[in-house]
Amino acid sequence: MTRTAKRGAGAAVSLPDTVLSAVRVVLYEPQDPVNIAATIRAMKNMGCSDLYLVRSVEYDPWRLEGIAHDTGDIIERIRNCDSIEGALDGCVRVAGFTARRRAAKRDVTTPRLAGVELLDFAREGPVAILFGREDKGLPNEILDRAHIVVTIPTTDHASLNLAQAVLIALYELHLSAADATRTLAPPRKDAPPATAEEYEKLFADTESALYAVDFFKTRFHEHIMRSVRTLFYRAAPDSRELALLRAIFIEVIRTIDRITKRKAGGLQQ
Repeated sequence: MTRTAKRGAGAAVSLPDTVLSAVRVVLYEPQDPVNIAATIRAMKNMGCSDLYLVRSVEYDPWRLEGIAHDTGDIIERIRNCDSIEGALDGCVRVAGFTARRRAAKRDVTTPRLAGVELLDFAREGPVAILFGREDKGLPNEILDRAHIVVTIPTTDHASLNLAQAVLIALYELHLSAADATRTLAPPRKDAPPATAEEYEKLFADTESALYAVDFFKTRFHEHIMRSVRTLFYRAAPDSRELALLRAIFIEVIRTIDRITKRKAGGLQQ
């Protein structure tokens, strides 16, 4: 059983094919359409596109995209299943997420370690991350379908929102896959690195400004200027930033000159 999403006004950008294309997000009996939408947003952020819902609450695909903007490509791929068997069909590895202590002894791992293991298997076939209801989590008979059991480390307050848990799981998968597909834009006014000559002009202006305010009167000049050099080298300003620093120190000198001349003119009168 599959529902087709109604596309919003803006066309969604499809996700690139990567190893994360083999990752399936499975929500067992989700109760809140808002959590479904938030899960879809997390999937879009982290590069996963296949969402399986098992006995889900009713939802409106158009409303989902209203909450999670530009995710129509994921929404139209949602698969609604009547059983956990249908959702996990073909999966070669399943990670079940739970925060509750269980009577049965299970080997429990972290999202980071689970992410590495799932991606190893993802090169052979589909893998799934499995999450339970908002109120009760995964029942034991469903968690039994998981090959590995994952608990997200928290304080003693272990209850996480469903979509938050999905986001953490997908984030670790995203990092493990080295799939940082979002390229950060450069600064609007990118400037080249400052040259050695520009640094020397800055140091000369800094020194002049410090002399103008009698900063060296009670301090050792050589040590101060060496510290100034170290400070600016560590900050590594580009040429535009360095020019701004020079302008500041030059204006200090000019202001002091104006004040001095004004006082001298007053005394002559």
